[in-house]
Amino acid sequence: MSNEPQTQIQQIRLSPPGPSGAPALTKSLDSPGPRPGVWLTRLLVVGLVLAALNLRPAITSLGALLEEVRDGLHMSGSVAGVLTSVPPFCFALFGFAAPRLARRFGPGAVVCAGMVAITAGLLIRPFAGGTAGFLAASAVALMGIAVSNVLMPVIVKRYFPDRVGTMTGLYSMALALGTAAAAAVTVPMTEALGGSWRTGLGVWAVLAALAVVPWLGLVRDRSASSSRAAPVSAPAPASGLRLGRSRTAWGLACFFGLQATGAYIAMGWMPQIFRDAGISAGTAGLLLAVTMVMGVPLAFVIPRTAARMKNQGPIVIALGLCGLSAYAGLYFAPAEGAWVWAVLLGISNCSFPLALTMIGMRSRTGAGVVRLSAFAQSTGYLISIPGPLLVGVLYQHTGGPGLPIALMATFLLPQMVAGVVAGRDRTIEDEARMRD
Repeated sequence: MSNEPQTQIQQIRLSPPGPSGAPALTKSLDSPGPRPGVWLTRLLVVGLVLAALNLRPAITSLGALLEEVRDGLHMSGSVAGVLTSVPPFCFALFGFAAPRLARRFGPGAVVCAGMVAITAGLLIRPFAGGTAGFLAASAVALMGIAVSNVLMPVIVKRYFPDRVGTMTGLYSMALALGTAAAAAVTVPMTEALGGSWRTGLGVWAVLAALAVVPWLGLVRDRSASSSRAAPVSAPAPASGLRLGRSRTAWGLACFFGLQATGAYIAMGWMPQIFRDAGISAGTAGLLLAVTMVMGVPLAFVIPRTAARMKNQGPIVIALGLCGLSAYAGLYFAPAEGAWVWAVLLGISNCSFPLALTMIGMRSRTGAGVVRLSAFAQSTGYLISIPGPLLVGVLYQHTGGPGLPIALMATFLLPQMVAGVVAGRDRTIEDEARMRD
């Protein structure tokens, strides 16, 4: 979630150390481009920050107003579950297309198109007139998020190769800020604008429209928009690796998918769970914001700690126990300890950067990391789709959050098992040799 870009850069490009002792880079779409001028550099920084701010409000603003949306569209719990399952589905589907689109049109142009898609989707969906239109417009916005999410780290690596850490930290904080702000201010902003959930959701299109402006300027600059700025070649295939037969690859895929399940359930349903406990809509949004903000500091701490350890299983267990404690609290005393449960859940959700870090550590070659990343993330996002849907079905048929909370806690158990398997000190190449 909020810490996604920082660790994603690390996990896709690590390969055996080069002569300087630093990890060598696989030549890919993120190959360093020409050094931008002062004007272009400033425009890139503004564009990156504004784009990052827009990569989660479409999801967390909806979570804050989910009850009003359900009532306004006469949406059943099952359909609401489908709605909260749309983000991982779109990320799995459209994320695959991003590298190919970038090779053809240039990453800057594709991110610009992504910002336009987010703007259009957020503007149209509150006034679509029905559930089907609302879902379709949400998918348009999520398509823009998916391609931008994949390509923005590529742009950082190409145009700021000597400042990757600084720019990624800035990008990560902006993403977390957008995630938390949408959760925290959507309800009070809706009330200030007259109380209509349609206005409260649609107003986020203004922020997305602002992000289009710098990217239009970047598209007009050939060095930022053209894929010909730096010749690109695909990484050589990691021959002999059959990831479908690798326990480590499947462990990573399941761990990634189950942590994503928990994250999207939290973004879509946690405000509703707090509201069912008697907490006001505004406070419920703030609680979700607290959960999301926890990813900002931990995004810097967890990957560095994990990289120093041969086995990441202890971190997996610690994060899982935080999640189990949070769900136990939500089940037995949701209102009394709401702020504590929000913090614990935010810590547990930092399994995301841990998953990406482990992907980068489970292969000896850059090509192997690319294949492992594609396998773990694509399979993982597919695994995550049913979870929010099941929560919606349980809400509809039980009329309360008890069973949904129990289901969320249950997901953590196989997540911890898969994470322990994925965290073992071995690589996919080691497993391939063991099979041979």
